[in-house]
Amino acid sequence: MTDAMDLLRSNLSRVRIPEPTNRIYKQECCLSFDTPRSEGGLFIDLNTFLAFGKDFVVWNYERTGNPVYLHIKQRKKLVPEDRPSKKPTLLAIGVDGGFDNNEPEYDETYNIVILPNYATLPFPSVELPEKVRLAVDAVLLAESTERKEQLAAWTADKKQISSYAMNLQQIDNGVTVPPSGWKCSKCDKTENLWLNLTDGMILCGRRNWDGTGGNNHAVEHYQETGYPLSVKLGTITADLEAADVYSYPEDDSVLDPILGQHLAFFGIDFSSLQKTEMTTAERELDQNTNFDWNRIQESGQEVEPVFGPGYTGLVNLGNSCYLAATMQVVFSTHSFCERYYTKQSLKSAFETAPADPTVDLNMQLTKLAHGLLSGKYSIPSPDKFEKMNSSSLATNAKQEGIPPRMFKAVIAASHPEFSTMRQQDALEFFLHFLDQVERQNSGSSGSDPARSFKFGIEDRIVCSSGKVAYNRRHDYILSLNIPLHEATNKYEVEAFQKLKAQKTSEGKELDSDEIIRPRVPLEACLASFSSPEEIHDFYSTALQTKTTATKTARLTSFPDYLVLHMRKFIMGEGWVPKKLDVYIDVPDIIDLSQMRSKGPQTGEELLPEAGPEDEFQSNKPSADEDIVAQLVSMGFNHLHCQKAAINTSNVGVEEAMNWLLSHMDDPDIDSPISQKADFVVDQAKVDMLLQFGFQEAIAKKALKASGGDIEKATDWIFNNPEASISSEADCFDATTSSTPTNLDGGLPDGGERYRLMGVVSHIGTSTQCGHYVAHIFKDGRWVIFNDDKVGVSVNPPKDMGYLYFFERLKE
Repeated sequence: MTDAMDLLRSNLSRVRIPEPTNRIYKQECCLSFDTPRSEGGLFIDLNTFLAFGKDFVVWNYERTGNPVYLHIKQRKKLVPEDRPSKKPTLLAIGVDGGFDNNEPEYDETYNIVILPNYATLPFPSVELPEKVRLAVDAVLLAESTERKEQLAAWTADKKQISSYAMNLQQIDNGVTVPPSGWKCSKCDKTENLWLNLTDGMILCGRRNWDGTGGNNHAVEHYQETGYPLSVKLGTITADLEAADVYSYPEDDSVLDPILGQHLAFFGIDFSSLQKTEMTTAERELDQNTNFDWNRIQESGQEVEPVFGPGYTGLVNLGNSCYLAATMQVVFSTHSFCERYYTKQSLKSAFETAPADPTVDLNMQLTKLAHGLLSGKYSIPSPDKFEKMNSSSLATNAKQEGIPPRMFKAVIAASHPEFSTMRQQDALEFFLHFLDQVERQNSGSSGSDPARSFKFGIEDRIVCSSGKVAYNRRHDYILSLNIPLHEATNKYEVEAFQKLKAQKTSEGKELDSDEIIRPRVPLEACLASFSSPEEIHDFYSTALQTKTTATKTARLTSFPDYLVLHMRKFIMGEGWVPKKLDVYIDVPDIIDLSQMRSKGPQTGEELLPEAGPEDEFQSNKPSADEDIVAQLVSMGFNHLHCQKAAINTSNVGVEEAMNWLLSHMDDPDIDSPISQKADFVVDQAKVDMLLQFGFQEAIAKKALKASGGDIEKATDWIFNNPEASISSEADCFDATTSSTPTNLDGGLPDGGERYRLMGVVSHIGTSTQCGHYVAHIFKDGRWVIFNDDKVGVSVNPPKDMGYLYFFERLKE
């Protein structure tokens, strides 16, 4: 011990006392998924405060020369098996009041270790130098960086006071609400009832995605009347703050400071009421407590767990299932497996990483690949294994999985949404991920695995002159509309819709076995992509005027892996995004040879190249000639009438007339009509699109492309899902280039036949909520990856996919 103490004193200059701003890692190795609970424990460098597993700490010593480490080892405490579970009071994980799940408790031991010979000194000890004691105390007391970045999932936000509460208008229509015996005014529902605080109507709540809940009568009443606040009957007690008040325009649970006064208006004495219903937050807690992954994807099936290389689960960090499902499929491809696993070791990635490997994408991708594919962490959890006998092990064993904290922090650093704990769109994450991988590999000597997904698309545009233009771009996904009119069971669906309407009018619920969803063949979706499409207001450089053109799309190259995105999320009535409830019949093998572009045809005449005047005319806004003609007939100037029609988005004669009368004295009224490039986006319309969940940059781009029309802008966004990552260099306007350019150099290309190898499915009403699960074809069988749960799939939901991953068949 004396020798170890002397060795420590001789290296005190390499020990630092951490400052409050220092990033301290003490939960997980920077290069692997080893933790203090791993066999070798965890070593924290007392100079950089980075953590390393037993097999990797020597690499750090060789690279930095830092010899002094705090070694943390955790061993499980023995506790009674019948310890009761604590009921959660917060929708959270890892915080007081959150989910407990009977997680085991651990004893923690500490030692000071000096490399390279692993000389060891116990901690705490008064014999240790003061600088070492202060450094270790600061490390142990500090909140770890891992916990700061990924603290708690699903934490419910504190309710805010509604802006509608203090000035709420209440209608004196003689309504008196009894203390019990409530029923929906529009159906027979007697539970999940809401009292509108304006007119006293009692109506049922929203229908849940799984068919439970109400019939949407309360929210429909708000849409009809605009009356903003409702309180859930059965949640009203003497503690009025605990009552569930919902604000429809604010779309959230809120506080009503004068709720007692609003209730008294309808004769309700809240002091005598007893609680009989769960609040929205409590119901959400209850649903998450009873969450059963078998019920979501393969209900009632005994799923046999799978362990070993390539079968490692990913721990849900809090609404991170979109990341887990996507990365499981990505690392099942040869390109990513080869780039970050078989051809790159952890040591080589560490040697080329910056001083802090936690912020290096290459290092964290290599760490994730080795964690998923090595099989090191895909073993039955010791906590579960010890409680099982051999007969129950086959179906009940569970692995712990690996938490992709550091990878998520790096990949989300350049994207504010992915750095939150909110649910995200798996498609948007996939595109962002590939974009980052392509950037990371652009200057390296290694191959870019993202290119295995990349392909070329060619739009062939024929204008009314008969001349042709070509427009080429690159993409990572093929986004497909779902033509519901091509459903193979349309007559059954029509009959179901009639039954549904009948039962709704009677206030009855449909049984789950009565629900009929449209079944659309994948072939119909692919045909819809390739079918001719009319383009209105296309500027023809041959005719030098705007005309109607026809566009057809084909692929100029076929990638190693083709990803099909099903456009299940569309804009419903009132511009509210909704999800199509539809099945897609997807075969295991597809042949896309009919979708290959043939390029310019013999005898085909290309449109002339666009000149400066053509650019101006192409971008020039167009006025509705019917509106202009009617205004001109009233005696107004033709140019003024055109401007009036354009500035009122061609809505109608009356609107154009009003604009014209109020702008007659504008100093630029006689100036020529400016180009569309001068179009100023209305921020109020941008804000409206932001409320739908769209990004601001995309909202502005869509409004510019649609001349400020919100409905057209919404359609543009849904028809251009690649817009969030597309750069202007990826495509060029048909009016500026009529000759196809070779943009596909370096892209993979080969046969057009593919085999289905992965499906990412989504459960929920929106991409911003619900749950994502992956099914992957591995070793001749389908396997389900549901966060940290991995098992042999009994009935893979191939007809419910959101993203389909196809692998090219070898010829």
